Amino acid sequence: MQSMTLEQLRAASDAGGVSDVVLKGQGGAFLVQIDTRSGGRAVLTKARSTEPRRFGNPAAALSVLREVGITVGRFDASAWQPAEKQPAAGTRGRADVLREAHRSAAYNRWLAGEIQGAIDDPRPNIPHDEVMADMDADRGASEVGHAPTRTRRA
Repeated sequence: MQSMTLEQLRAASDAGGVSDVVLKGQGGAFLVQIDTRSGGRAVLTKARSTEPRRFGNPAAALSVLREVGITVGRFDASAWQPAEKQPAAGTRGRADVLREAHRSAAYNRWLAGEIQGAIDDPRPNIPHDEVMADMDADRGASEVGHAPTRTRRA
């Protein structure tokens, strides 16, 4: 079976090349199966992929088909298994993803500033062994209940 993107379906429909469309249940989703006037059969795919475009809600698929100009077709729910429906991210899921992306970007900007600040700091560096000794002393002090001591930078 061939694949067809939404743009290709629109072009084929506008040219009169679509003979039938079947909204076909498969597992927990619906696929759009397209029959062409030349006798070929295709499935609607994602824009940049050959992966079939799956609709969890048949109304969403009908809306897309209507937008393309296809208003008559068939419906086959014989292989539809509603219990297998994948939970959709939906608007709330996308909002959470975007929010996390913004948090990550803000953190990256903050971290880059901290690193650049350390690079630009004119004070002399503290040797690694001295820092590690201070950390060991701090750990030891916290285990016995004393306040940690810090080496001050000059």
